[in-house]
Amino acid sequence: MTKEELVKKNLPSTPGVYFFLGPKKNILYIGKATSLKNRVRSYFATDIVEKRSRIIEKMVSEAKTVDFTQTDSVLEALILETNLIRTHKPQYNTRSKDDKSYNHLVITDEEFPRVLVVRGKDLTEKFTVKEILYHFGPFTSGSLFREALKIVRRLFQFYDTKNPIGQEKTKVAKGKIDFNRQIGLYPEVQSKAAYNKTIRHIRLFFEGKKQQVIAELEKEMMKEAKKEHFEEASVIKKRIFALNHIQDIALIKNESKVYRDDKQVRIEAYDIAHLQGEDMVGVMTVLESGEPAKNEYRKFKIKDIPSANDTAALKQVLERRLAHPEWPYPQIIVVDGSTAQKNAAELVLSKNTMLIPVVGVVKDERHKPIRLIGQKKILDAHKEAILHANAESHRFAIAYHRDKRSKKLRS
Repeated sequence: MTKEELVKKNLPSTPGVYFFLGPKKNILYIGKATSLKNRVRSYFATDIVEKRSRIIEKMVSEAKTVDFTQTDSVLEALILETNLIRTHKPQYNTRSKDDKSYNHLVITDEEFPRVLVVRGKDLTEKFTVKEILYHFGPFTSGSLFREALKIVRRLFQFYDTKNPIGQEKTKVAKGKIDFNRQIGLYPEVQSKAAYNKTIRHIRLFFEGKKQQVIAELEKEMMKEAKKEHFEEASVIKKRIFALNHIQDIALIKNESKVYRDDKQVRIEAYDIAHLQGEDMVGVMTVLESGEPAKNEYRKFKIKDIPSANDTAALKQVLERRLAHPEWPYPQIIVVDGSTAQKNAAELVLSKNTMLIPVVGVVKDERHKPIRLIGQKKILDAHKEAILHANAESHRFAIAYHRDKRSKKLRS
């Protein structure tokens, strides 16, 4: 397969799993991607041997085509990749001869099943076949798997105690369970039926059946609403929203290759423009593959903010942007301004249960960047791209504002 043939595939810039296929449509290699387009394209770089290996170079030369499956999030891509590798065992998915160091997810067969991370070497030593209700893995990247489980924990409350529930040996162990219930890590109510439903949903989620979980929750929500149990219905509605808008930036941050390469990161930059509070507008610009994706730029007319208030306008723009889950979410958000603008953006993201790092570009009186505020790791890796995105948002905002004022004067 050639790079020119790949272009015709029209791969999307969304998360998913990709398959390199051989002459007989046999699967040679399976991988996951934050951006299918960028990740698959990277296999056709001239320095593939240095970046990957000669084995991967050989795999690409043997491949006749590429197929893919899109997912709603990187988390789901990680789970799907693991399941498919385990099922198909592609010849080029190189794996250590000794899988005993890899992580597995085990759900125990108990009255209140526990969800545990177990090393391969401990699977047979700590559990018999009858003691394991469900088993997923192996997950070859320990750091990615740990971050993935943190995200799953925000979606489902489960027990991960050392001993089975009800067999705590000390007051400290019992107190830890009570404390974890209070902070939302463990289920609040000791209901076996409700907890078994959660375990079922975790199992379905790790089988790649998220839509089935959502369908069941929607049915349950409607039942509660019909009974006028609106508080319970609201809790279920929030869970459905969280499943539909999984925030897995932590997984992306843990992919070191992604964070070393601007070509693998989507950056959204925001700016507000007005003249002493009049004709206030906001914009969103996008950098993908290190280049402006101008077809994804967006304009926002600021509503119901009578005076100059950049932070309020920024909040409004972000709220309206987040109302469009069909737009790909960024790995970095850039705002024009200092701590006030950065905090405003983070507040909106927090209210929408989004975990996306925000960078502020602080300017002098001539509107020249003087410093960046944000996570040092991100600033070090993406300084040039951040400044580029910010410059684009400022240019786009000024042009939109001038156009709006011009139309107003002509009317």
